[in-house]
Amino acid sequence: MLNKTSDSLFQLIKSLTKSEKKNFKLYATRNSSKTELRTVALFDVLEKMNEYDETLLLKKFSDLPKQQLYNIKTRLYRQVLLSLRLIKDEGNIDIQLHEQMDHARILYNKGLYLQSLKILDTLKGFAKNYGQLSYLQQALFFEKKIEGLHITRSIHNRADQLAAESDDVNERLSTISHLSNLSLQLYSRYIQNGHARNLKDEEEIKNFFAQALSQKKAHNDDFYENLYLYQSYCWYAFILQDFFLYYRYTQKWVNLFDSFPHMIEVESTHYLKGLHNLLESHFYLSNHRGLDETLQKLEDLCELDSIKNNENNLIQGFVYLTTARINKHFMQGTFTQGLKIVPGIMSQLQEYSLYMDSHRVLIFYYKIASLYFGSGDSETCIDYLQKIINWKTDLRIDLQCYARLLHLIAHYELGNDELLEYLSKSVYRLMGKMENLSVVEEEIFNFLKRAFHIPPRQLENEFRILLATLRQQKEVHKKTRAFTYLDIISWLESKIERTPVQDVIRRNYLEQVKHK
Repeated sequence: MLNKTSDSLFQLIKSLTKSEKKNFKLYATRNSSKTELRTVALFDVLEKMNEYDETLLLKKFSDLPKQQLYNIKTRLYRQVLLSLRLIKDEGNIDIQLHEQMDHARILYNKGLYLQSLKILDTLKGFAKNYGQLSYLQQALFFEKKIEGLHITRSIHNRADQLAAESDDVNERLSTISHLSNLSLQLYSRYIQNGHARNLKDEEEIKNFFAQALSQKKAHNDDFYENLYLYQSYCWYAFILQDFFLYYRYTQKWVNLFDSFPHMIEVESTHYLKGLHNLLESHFYLSNHRGLDETLQKLEDLCELDSIKNNENNLIQGFVYLTTARINKHFMQGTFTQGLKIVPGIMSQLQEYSLYMDSHRVLIFYYKIASLYFGSGDSETCIDYLQKIINWKTDLRIDLQCYARLLHLIAHYELGNDELLEYLSKSVYRLMGKMENLSVVEEEIFNFLKRAFHIPPRQLENEFRILLATLRQQKEVHKKTRAFTYLDIISWLESKIERTPVQDVIRRNYLEQVKHK
């Protein structure tokens, strides 16, 4: 498991670039008071730490009571943020709008009402252009305050105009809030449980989604309303494993940015996420050409300064590019070749350990384990699966269940019959408890339980029987969940043909390319 720390100040200092650290020193040492020097000394100690160590910190500042040291930490945290605020980010719309609002308030407090209104008018035009309705609402509220308290004679019928603008903004904000809530709730449901486990799950999601959508409708010309609407459909379809619907709305998500190109820099993270989900849809639909084209688009985007110079965008770019490249190896059957990128992935996971969420790390471990399994290295596959199995978390229950199932298959490959018999019982109970057992899993478990008791000469026939059963189940939409996590069909084909599983997948991929 990657190291995490709960100390916010340490995380903030470790996130700083060299230029940001230098800027902080200049800001913090602008005067030489005792308190300021203390904060700089504390900064130097924390900056040199590899991991946060409270005991060492107390030893370094033994002359300070613990509460006083806490106060200095709080002051240092604020100072670092203030120093970062002074480095103006011209591309950050939020900062620019916030600055304009500050200027309007300063002018108002000076009694320069008309100048304040002029700044607010500029702010409103800027906010409208970039769909920043919350800032527009603040500006309108401030305008109404000025007009209600002072005689400005700025525009005739100003009261009616401001009232109409306010009503329109409030209505749009209400719709955006509703749709963004829906998107977040669906995404949270997926992160917690993964895909729908059964018909009951599917019905619950369908009813919840239908009821939520009936309450609000997006305006055709509003960027954010459509963004959250498409995201909602995206998560809804993904939970149900309706990958055609998933593809349709991830494509709409990306196309939205093509229609509003000036929003790419403003909402880079949403655009990155949209491309990532579009790549995922191509992968699940085995659309190799679409995956290649979208991957190139993502690679080009990640070369832009707005991505490379923003730590958050840089990390998300790494996650999405790496995920797509691994998926490409899965699709093309080049598992051994894909192992070349694993050391780099693990290095970057460690580098970004302060920022990487557990969900992403779990997915990377599972994908890396699958690369090793596909290349024929079951032992290393088990090592990575153990990282998931031993990780005490309530995230992605489905992924944890299928990690255990792949774990069983890897032990079968290694001939660990006694261990397999013991593990299969506990995994079967776990998946039953978590409601992750469908006909597919049942068939796999039944095979594994009796596999070591089947004479070698009869194994091929047993593999053929299981393969025919699973192929039949794969045609049934409600039973496809297991195939999202395990290419069990290709594995069975490889056992029957007595050839590496990656060779089977590679052959099938080349045949698919040939016929398209």
